[in-house]
Amino acid sequence: MNKHQKKGGFIFEDCLPLCTICPSSILILNTIFSEIGLFDETLPACEDYDLWLRLTAKYPVLYLNEKLTIKYGGHDDQLSKQYWGMDRFRIKALNKIIQQGNLSSENLSTAIQMMQHKIQVYLKGARKRNKTAEV
Repeated sequence: MNKHQKKGGFIFEDCLPLCTICPSSILILNTIFSEIGLFDETLPACEDYDLWLRLTAKYPVLYLNEKLTIKYGGHDDQLSKQYWGMDRFRIKALNKIIQQGNLSSENLSTAIQMMQHKIQVYLKGARKRNKTAEV
């Protein structure tokens, strides 16, 4: 299966590896934002990843399999090109949702495993780029 494959239902585990929801293609009830919060503006990047983890940990996602938006990527000004080691921001998001203590035991276990994996990937990248002082 394509790692960017979209689907609906309780997709928390599917959202752990990477951001699978495009912010420009969603509809969310205002009351849900009141419950889970908005984008975390303290994160320089991956704030959407953080939001989708909080949302999918509590709510199912309805996926409409119709092409209603066109997504463009690869621009020079996109955040993934401005920061090396994007997983460090995902690690922060994972740590935050784990520390909140609201995950089911299954989601908690999977989130911890993903965080451990992302830490290893981040450390490997930091060593490769000689950025271990930032770790």
